[in-house]
Amino acid sequence: MSVRELASRLAVNQNTILKVYNELCRQNVLRIERGDGTYVSSNKQNIPAAERKKTVSNVLREAAILAIQLELPIEQVDELLRKEYENIVSQRENSGGSGPAEK
Repeated sequence: MSVRELASRLAVNQNTILKVYNELCRQNVLRIERGDGTYVSSNKQNIPAAERKKTVSNVLREAAILAIQLELPIEQVDELLRKEYENIVSQRENSGGSGPAEK
């Protein structure tokens, strides 16, 4: 999935996705193969819980701002997030786990 597609699906700015990708590359969690895609690194480091929360929090903040602008109640936002999360976990389990993050 391209950065543009991911940003659209998550309803966040493309620059936010790029910042997260860059940070995850810096932490050796992702590796970018130019012209081929972005992959989960096989040698990823343990990321401290505080850093993981901060990274996700930044993306969720933009989603929350958009939800407020569109006047979506928190219950609907929570339901959407849970469904997306469950769908992604299910897809990862069905595909064997650590395929491309972006292609």
